[in-house]
Amino acid sequence: MDKKSQVKRIFDSISYRYDFLNHFLSGGVDLYWRKKALRLSEVDKHSILLDAACGTGDFGIAAKKLGVEKIFGVDLSLNMLKLFNNKAAWSRGNITQSTAELIPFKKETFSNIIVAFGVRNFYDIPKAFLQFNEILQPRGKVTVLEFRMPKKSFIRSLYSFYFNRILPFIGRVVSKDKEAYNYLPESVNEFDQNIDLPELFRNTGFRKVEIYSLTFGIVQVVIAEK
Repeated sequence: MDKKSQVKRIFDSISYRYDFLNHFLSGGVDLYWRKKALRLSEVDKHSILLDAACGTGDFGIAAKKLGVEKIFGVDLSLNMLKLFNNKAAWSRGNITQSTAELIPFKKETFSNIIVAFGVRNFYDIPKAFLQFNEILQPRGKVTVLEFRMPKKSFIRSLYSFYFNRILPFIGRVVSKDKEAYNYLPESVNEFDQNIDLPELFRNTGFRKVEIYSLTFGIVQVVIAEK
């Protein structure tokens, strides 16, 4: 099964338990991560925002609470998008089933693009970043919130044990999908070892990249400006 089909199957399958597991497995800290990333992005009521790989909409909903009025979303999983619509009536008509590599919007439409824990699921990250660059306005920003392996050895050991042992077990029990919560730690480990986000952004036309580390280094916020 190719990555695009695999990701769609996994997220369609676990969609109904996705929010619960996100909040439970992170101890609710994922809500802080999204809010912090948005503040670092300096979004406001004038922003025109695209939530790519939007899932059930938590990032977009957080942006709405910060005053952003124009919010759109794309995601490959139709089941996740249905849940987004159920959670936020304003999303209806503003979210579309699509991959990040082929976003159906015109050039220079958005001032901001946000992605929470979704870049590692893209089947072609450079292609997606080129697409982001095309649909961003001049000086527009992409904000990526993503897991990473902590640098400090003690934290790294604890994180690795939790992420590779505890999290998959709980995820399998709750979601009833064995593949999904094996895929999560595997995708994070592979992403951390093989993907250099700042370099990818620079290679796809972004002129300025900032990196922030959150919660003992287990999460990174990467902001790239066109």
